[in-house]
Amino acid sequence: MYNFFLKYRRVLYPFSFLYAAIVVVRNWLFDVGILKSESFKTPTISIGNIAVGGTGKTPHVEYLIELLSPTMKIAVLSRGYKRKTKGYILLDDNSIAEQVGDEPKQMKENYPNITIAVDENRRHGIQQLEATVRPDIILLDDAFQHRYVKPNISILLTDYAHPFWEDNYLPAGNLRDSKSQIYRAEIIIVSKSPENLTPIIQRTVYKNLNLFPYQRFYFTRYEYRGLKSLGKKVDIKNKKDYTVLLFSGIARNEHLYNYLKEEYKHVELINFPDHHHFTVKDIEKIIEKFEEIYNENKIIVTTQKDAVKLKDNTNFAALFENPVFYQKIKTVFFNENDEKEFKKIILKHVERSSIIY
Repeated sequence: MYNFFLKYRRVLYPFSFLYAAIVVVRNWLFDVGILKSESFKTPTISIGNIAVGGTGKTPHVEYLIELLSPTMKIAVLSRGYKRKTKGYILLDDNSIAEQVGDEPKQMKENYPNITIAVDENRRHGIQQLEATVRPDIILLDDAFQHRYVKPNISILLTDYAHPFWEDNYLPAGNLRDSKSQIYRAEIIIVSKSPENLTPIIQRTVYKNLNLFPYQRFYFTRYEYRGLKSLGKKVDIKNKKDYTVLLFSGIARNEHLYNYLKEEYKHVELINFPDHHHFTVKDIEKIIEKFEEIYNENKIIVTTQKDAVKLKDNTNFAALFENPVFYQKIKTVFFNENDEKEFKKIILKHVERSSIIY
């Protein structure tokens, strides 16, 4: 049903016009001051997009954590999308993805000493962090559309393979906000870029972005850092001998799929919707598909975002009797000079915001 919807969603264009009208009116209400955006004492950085899912927000938030945490007290505030709870929750070592969301849980797992909180009301979440944790800076995960908060600096992401300028409004497309709203971002990042970007392609992207003089843009890509074992141990000596069963519940997994195809002999694929809550039947389907693979050299691979949900649930123990791994990834900039400039902009802006407040 999910794949059928994706294939034929363009018949929903009439509904996209209605959605677009609602988005335009909402933004106008903020632009003219009828709806109010609030600034806070603590400097804030927003990392978001204008399309639903798939741009790599979490790896970019983690990049900022690594950049800022050595010298500053960092807090990350997320909505906790598709969690089964409401309100403000401060994550600890016992938090599970079902309660706080898969992406916040992933960040807490990777950075246990960093403050991670969830709240669908970002203003309330910031107020709670300022009253209790008192961080030096707050990173707002997926907050570009949350205009009730005015961040000190906004970073907007767009997927290289699915750029927003070629997209349409929901539900026919993936846009949840107007393309014109990119003016609110000081930094635009084209994520998941290929390694072989030519100068011509870079200039074409720059032209399509149609940026203002105050805006900067950069290309980033994923660097795959090996597999992390979750189940039965396997010593993989030659990847080209192995068949991989890849399953994931993320918005777009073609980047990972294509990488694994180059690294391994063959890749089988099972797709689930983004932020999918796995069931016992899902796990049975994965195991059954894995057992059907003829090659005796075979492994199961997923993403860390999916792994944190699976590890939380003892009902999925049968899956980990097999050789299961998640693929580790890291965000890297297209070139060294871009990275230096980006770091300089972020650090200077944070220092300036701290002095002002």
